[in-house]
Amino acid sequence: MTTQPILIGLTGSIGMGKSTTAKMFADHGFPVWDADAAVGRLYAKGGAAVEPLGALVPSAVVDGAISKTELKAAIAGSPNLLLEIESIVHPLVKQDRRDFAARHQDAEMIVFDVPLLFETGAHKKVHHVVVVSTSPENQRDRVLARGTMDAPTFNMIMRKQTPDAEKRAGADTVIDTETLDGARAQVQALVEKLRADHA
Repeated sequence: MTTQPILIGLTGSIGMGKSTTAKMFADHGFPVWDADAAVGRLYAKGGAAVEPLGALVPSAVVDGAISKTELKAAIAGSPNLLLEIESIVHPLVKQDRRDFAARHQDAEMIVFDVPLLFETGAHKKVHHVVVVSTSPENQRDRVLARGTMDAPTFNMIMRKQTPDAEKRAGADTVIDTETLDGARAQVQALVEKLRADHA
């Protein structure tokens, strides 16, 4: 009998420690699919999104790839454009995720690192939803410490994202990322629990 991999959906708001937690799962040897990286591949030269997005927003194609800066500028000038872009990109991202899962059918667990897990309905396609969380103070400090974003931009992103409390309410497991060691121990405990549950 072939056992199917346990599919884990990993999500969390900006600055919550999602990428760090994803790496902890990878350290266990589990394949991790990264939604942001998938979009990067689709937008890169030769990527599947370049031609259809280029037909929709010609100015977005720079040196054969999709420029996120140009895309954002076009969306700012025409708010309805975002829905059209999403109607092109979301199916391509889903296909990338399915292809990744198909390539790793022999894995014990597959982790899908998806910032918009709930927003896109992807949480319905996994066996276990993991939400990473930390205090609002810690979240804010981490994001601003990166030096790539100012406070007003951070506040704007926070208003657009599903609130942390809502994400936690929809989780099967919440991993507190206040400390690295604590998060690592929680990932270890979850892996052991899922193994026992699916034995």
